[in-house]
Parts: sequence; C-alpha cells; structure tokens
Amino acid sequence: MADELTTLVRLGDSDLTVANEAEDVRGHKVIDRSGEETGTVDGLLIDESERKARFLEIGSGGFLGMGKKQVLVPVDAVTRVDDDNVYIDKDRQLVASGPEYDPELMPEPDRPYFENLYGYYGYAPHWGAGYVYPRYPYRP
Repeated sequence: MADELTTLVRLGDSDLTVANEAEDVRGHKVIDRSGEETGTVDGLLIDESERKARFLEIGSGGFLGMGKKQVLVPVDAVTRVDDDNVYIDKDRQLVASGPEYDPELMPEPDRPYFENLYGYYGYAPHWGAGYVYPRYPYRP
C-alpha cells in the first residue's frame, strides 16, 4: 500500500456502513483548536480496500446553507469526539480557505490532488512509508 492510492469513495455513495453507529460523526459540528465552530461533518471519504475513513467532508461557511462550500480535512486532524462535536487541531480560517471539494463537479480526485490536500494541512499522505492510522479519539 505504500506506493499506491486506492479508490476513495463517499461513505454515503457506497455499500459500506459505520461498524458502530455510535462512532458515526456525520452531522456533528466541527470545532477548531480555538473552540470556534468550523462547520459540520457532511460526509466521510472512505478507503474501500482498507475500510478506513481518510477524510472528513466538512460543510463550511455560508449562511442558512447559502454560500456554503465543502472541504476535505484528513482524519489525522481529529483530536477528540463527543456526542455532538468533532474537534480538530486546525484553525477555522485554514479550513474555510481550504481547497473546495464538489464531487458533482470535479473529476475523480487523483494522487496529486490528495498529496496537495495532505500538504495543505501539514500531514503525510496515508499511502506513504511509515504512515500510522490515527487511533479513534474515543469520547471521554
């Protein structure tokens, strides 16, 4: 797996499900490292072959749904999860300024797209040598 990028799919567009529904973070608010609300987890991008979430699809910005954009944030950014919120170690402005993600308009994202995305947030790609999948930040 070190040198290849498997297909990532939106969880809602696949036959896959979350093994433990209590750990499904879709619909949770995203809180940045300063405690500010950043958006909402609208979906998850899943590595089909390894059955692991790789990115949170976050709806960010806008007012009453107008002007809202979708961005992807690596699951590596998640520091904590509670019943209503997902906490990340990045600032709201960084997320809001991130590369926009629209699965309906963009072609199938490829390796350079994901390399740039990981680089934007300061993480090593999940296919790189020595990558360790982050442990799930269980609720307190």
